[in-house]
Amino acid sequence: MSGNTVTHEVTSTSRTAATTGPAPFSQSRAARELGLKRSEFDLAVHLGHIRTRPAEAGGGRQVDRAEVERLRGQEGFPEALRKRVATVGTREGSAIMEVTAARFTRLARLGLLVPVTVHLNRYRTVVWRYLADELAEFAADAKHAQLLNRPLPETLRGQLDTGLDLRPQNWRGRHLGFLLSQAGDPWERAGVVASLLDPVRISEIVKDPYERAHLSRLRPPPPAHGTPGSPAAHLTERITTAQDPDEIDLLRADLARAVREARTHCPASRPASRHPDPRPHPDPRPHPDSHRHADSHPHPARRRRPPALGHCERLQPAATSRLSRGLLGRLFRGTT
Repeated sequence: MSGNTVTHEVTSTSRTAATTGPAPFSQSRAARELGLKRSEFDLAVHLGHIRTRPAEAGGGRQVDRAEVERLRGQEGFPEALRKRVATVGTREGSAIMEVTAARFTRLARLGLLVPVTVHLNRYRTVVWRYLADELAEFAADAKHAQLLNRPLPETLRGQLDTGLDLRPQNWRGRHLGFLLSQAGDPWERAGVVASLLDPVRISEIVKDPYERAHLSRLRPPPPAHGTPGSPAAHLTERITTAQDPDEIDLLRADLARAVREARTHCPASRPASRHPDPRPHPDPRPHPDSHRHADSHPHPARRRRPPALGHCERLQPAATSRLSRGLLGRLFRGTT
């Protein structure tokens, strides 16, 4: 997600003419109308603070004007909305919780603090960011006083000594929830789950090459990373791909279940079938001049046909939410 404010407007006169009411805003325009940076807007959408819907012509999502007006009418707008999506790093987060940066990092590695975004800085260092409101709530809870002010229990120290770091896994679980909230049908949901697994594990679950190709087309793009094959790209891939055996097993089981549901809902697209031509066949003897055009006019049966694309009905958001709750509850570890 980019932290730069977008300075150009995207409009669609054809969409305006095709609708009876005011045209919805593009996401860039909605961010400007709400006074948010694009990174703040994207996070607000992911957290469910801003409702979006698929664009009528495809190719992204839009925000209804009524939704923008709803947010503008909320008490404390726009400062209250910005506060809900404010993120901090380790230094600012430790100041909010009034602990040392080392203690903050230990709590995050134990999974007690869940990052909401991740990126690589120019030194290829992983930078985790957390919701400021969540950190304040954690620190204000009396149940956490021992974790903040006293030596950590021996069991937790032992886990840290083994190298435990649940930040990547908990971020993946949170990111998965973001993606599933916008999945429109079972195949899209399966593509979201597949995006957290490496290709070898996907092929073990999904044997059909056409189904794997369909999932590949539906996989959401990974967070921004460096040039393919670069150290930054490899590091980003490691963060966004499940590593823990338990996490992998959960995702494998959910992918298998999601693909079964998707097959029932709508089969994956396959190459168009070649039906026999009902017209009379010409004389099988070659025409004297046929060799002149053999290369420029290949036989129709040898031409590669484009895939036959089917249409699947999109699920309602509530249905997609019900499908995702079970997996998300199992993926988060160490959180309170």
